[in-house]
Amino acid sequence: MPSKPADLPVSPALPGLLAGKDLAARLLQWQVPLTDDAGAGKKKGKARKMAEFDPGAKPFSSGDKAGDKEAVEALALELDGLQNLFYADRRFKLLVILQGTDTSGKDGTLRGVFSRMSPLGVHTAAWKAPNEDERARDYLWRIHQKVPASGEIMIFNRSHYEDVLVPPVNGWITPAQCGQRYRQINDFERMLSENGTVILKFMLHISFEEQRSRLQERIDDVSKHWKFAMGDLEARKQWKPYQQAYENLLNATSTPWAPWHVVPADSKTHRNLMIALRVRQALQQLGLRYPPEDLALEGIKVV
Repeated sequence: MPSKPADLPVSPALPGLLAGKDLAARLLQWQVPLTDDAGAGKKKGKARKMAEFDPGAKPFSSGDKAGDKEAVEALALELDGLQNLFYADRRFKLLVILQGTDTSGKDGTLRGVFSRMSPLGVHTAAWKAPNEDERARDYLWRIHQKVPASGEIMIFNRSHYEDVLVPPVNGWITPAQCGQRYRQINDFERMLSENGTVILKFMLHISFEEQRSRLQERIDDVSKHWKFAMGDLEARKQWKPYQQAYENLLNATSTPWAPWHVVPADSKTHRNLMIALRVRQALQQLGLRYPPEDLALEGIKVV
């Protein structure tokens, strides 16, 4: 018989308000309303506009930055324990999608939230513009090759959602073709979900001014020049079209099997805190357990 779900302690460093029903209610406020189960893009709730999400908000903060940093560290340690159990359980896969404009903090999230986990069971993929071989195939072909296996956590730094951001903003596909891609992505993610993949999608939402500050920091700091590309300035000129493209995709692809959460990310600490809380919640809800005991080991003494 399989083992019972494991008992995992909650760190005393975390206040009770960041757990249980209160946490679920707070997270729901930052979840994009879901499309219908048919994946056709019809909303069950009112569509949300990007302007409704304040990038400077800190809904999960204690009000003390040092305390929030301690909470993030405590959560990272908890996630390490959960990931170990997740890897042993092997009934599920976890796909974490990080989307956001340039400088929104995708790399910082990887370091702050997931760096404590064992590299044996956690992998990342940073998606760039498709190469010639990838362009010769459908746009989801390269994505499917990187989805997690049983017991694995895969984190996408950018993702297949670039294919419904860059092309429509630059006029490379029509609105009808973009809508078709929304439906294809919904079906793709539903297939993954029905085959045991838990999908967590985070849109890291920063303000125009915060992006300006972070880009300038990359220019002024020689050690950060490698992070900067002149194309970042060209993309910044298209801020409003990209915000509209995000608004469109969020409302079209937030589904019961793969909902979107908008993460206010002007604060790097708060960004990490919110994402860590949501990942922990998702893992705890799985009822993770260790594999059945191996009866053949009973009575064996190591000498």
